[in-house]
Amino acid sequence: MSRYELNEREAFLAMSRFLRQFANRAGDDLLTLLGDIGIEADGRTTDPAAWEDWMKCVRSVVADAEDPTG
Repeated sequence: MSRYELNEREAFLAMSRFLRQFANRAGDDLLTLLGDIGIEADGRTTDPAAWEDWMKCVRSVVADAEDPTG
């Protein structure tokens, strides 16, 4: 399991990227999004692809923060 530390701004950016990515792929179906990101008893999301999409957004924000030219 990986761990990332994000400040409030970075977390907001990750959330924004995640929502934009979802909207580009699935439209504005909020109920589907909420269903996809539900957390099961085992700690996994209802839709494992949603977790992977989230982590891609987190990693991109972290990479942007670490890039001294960004």
